[in-house]
Amino acid sequence: MPAKFSPVKSLQSRPQIFLSRSISWSISVVMTLGLLVSIPKQVTGQAQPPLSAQQSAELAEAERLNQQAEQLYRQGKYSEAIPLAEKALAIWEKVLGQEHPDVAGSLNNLAELYKSQGSYAKAEPLYLRSLAIYEKVLGKEHPDVATSLNNLAGLYGEQGNYAKAEPLYLRSLAIWEKVLGQEHPDVATSLNNLAGLYGEQGNYAKAEPLYLRSLAIWEKVLGKEHPDVAISLNNLAELYRVQGSYVKAEPLYLRSLAIREKVLGQEHPLVAESLNNLAALYNAQGSYAEAEPLLLRSLAIWEKVLGKEHPDVALSLNNLAVFYQAQGNYAKAEPLYLRSLEIWEKVLGKEHTLVANNLNNLAAFYRAQGSYAKAEPFYLRSLAIREKVLGKEHPDVAQSLNNLAVFYPPRFKLICIFYVPSHYSANCAIA
Repeated sequence: MPAKFSPVKSLQSRPQIFLSRSISWSISVVMTLGLLVSIPKQVTGQAQPPLSAQQSAELAEAERLNQQAEQLYRQGKYSEAIPLAEKALAIWEKVLGQEHPDVAGSLNNLAELYKSQGSYAKAEPLYLRSLAIYEKVLGKEHPDVATSLNNLAGLYGEQGNYAKAEPLYLRSLAIWEKVLGQEHPDVATSLNNLAGLYGEQGNYAKAEPLYLRSLAIWEKVLGKEHPDVAISLNNLAELYRVQGSYVKAEPLYLRSLAIREKVLGQEHPLVAESLNNLAALYNAQGSYAEAEPLLLRSLAIWEKVLGKEHPDVALSLNNLAVFYQAQGNYAKAEPLYLRSLEIWEKVLGKEHTLVANNLNNLAAFYRAQGSYAKAEPFYLRSLAIREKVLGKEHPDVAQSLNNLAVFYPPRFKLICIFYVPSHYSANCAIA
């Protein structure tokens, strides 16, 4: 059965990590993060004593550490970034106190790094503390509170805890609409993220109007060729693709790609993302001759720009492996799966959800060839990771249990799902 792709949804969130306060950026993950500025500033209702020369130097050092951590984050080197982010946090706490907004920003960044590693238990208390500081110091309807709510919602959404995520997204949206107005880019971002949450749950009727409103705001405020418009077009295209509305999806993917190539250049990672997603569409239609060169170009860009051991490279290798497996080209697929797994284990650790997904895909790959002895331990390890990281009631755990339950009978059909960072739960299953 042809592989089913789940392309990148670059959901643009208001800063979750490594941003200046006023900036938003996107990568191939469910959310993007934002760093709050590290320069000491006066906060309403909070007296800021004059800084000594030593304190100013310490804050400059914290900012330098933060910038280094940001660079490592962008390179996918989360383990190297974490100690730098921890040092920056310690300095800000020492100089500014435990409840300063910049401390909240630093907590947010550290939380994001842990989230990127799949260390959700470490990330959650940091996000919660960041939110508590913002609410206490800035008030419950400040835009930074909305940012914090959005980021915490992203954490819960990634864990499949949609019941916790939805009210946070809704509260975040309400704050931004009230404070910034109905047509602010941050409102568009919030609408986009809420739409993504509904899409993940298969609630397409709720998701579509939110995506459309988000797109309309970005086009009106930023212009029709802004990178954020490309993000919105990409996400709307993905919504149509998963519903089988390929005729609606293709022109949106193509327009998103065209904007990114024009504005960002031919070799930008977001161009690689668009190429990957367009390949997903063609793969779903069985147009393999059109899909393969897009996948290869996407991989080449990510390797050149991000390096051969970046998580997005692992993602691309996995997708290419799924593509070849769907055509029965096992000799090409296996080394790609194995290299993808090696990168994710090295960069993210052996218990990340993406590692579990890759193990699941490898198990499905071996099972498709009748190599049950090779497949079973991969299924079991994938299940163990998912239960530990996501909890025993997560849909991915149910999928793993299903795979094992029907592991031996050969009459079951294998459905292999193509996944990317924004769809952490999509992978191979047995039906």
